[in-house]
This record gives sequence, C-alpha cells and structure tokens, in this order.
Amino acid sequence: MCRNIKTLHNFLPPATEEEILASSLQYVRKIAGTRKPSKANEEAFELGVQEISEATRKLLNALTTNAPPKNREVEAAKKKKRFQNRR
Repeated sequence: MCRNIKTLHNFLPPATEEEILASSLQYVRKIAGTRKPSKANEEAFELGVQEISEATRKLLNALTTNAPPKNREVEAAKKKKRFQNRR
C-alpha cells in the first residue's frame, strides 16, 4: 500500500508536486486503513492529504545536507538492480 512513499529529499531536480501529493495520498491511505474513503469521510480524507502535502513541502524546504544531490536515474537503476537480485 505504501509503494509511492519514497525518499524525496536531496534529489536533483527536487521533488515535484506530483511526487509530494502521491506520497501524501499513500500516507493518508495507510493511516486511514482504506484506499478510498466513504462519502461521509471523503472531506476529512482530502483535507488530510492536503495538510500532509503542505507539511511535506515545508519539511523538504527546511532540510539541509552536506551530501551531494542524488540523481534520479541512478537511484532508479539501483532500485531495479536490488529488485532483480531478490529473484
């Protein structure tokens, strides 16, 4: 259920709005225990996603590091290799 929750800090280019929103949605889904809220909970669910997104943006903007930024393609290749080695 949490496939889209991934490291978003210290990448070039920086995390996109889509990545932040996808991670926020997955987080709220996990916490709520449901993939899609009922009509009665839809507003609270969406509010949770928006608030988590805002908090994530603030966190990413405040974090600092001395490490060089990671390359998205290199990190994706490493992840793919780890997945293949599991087989």
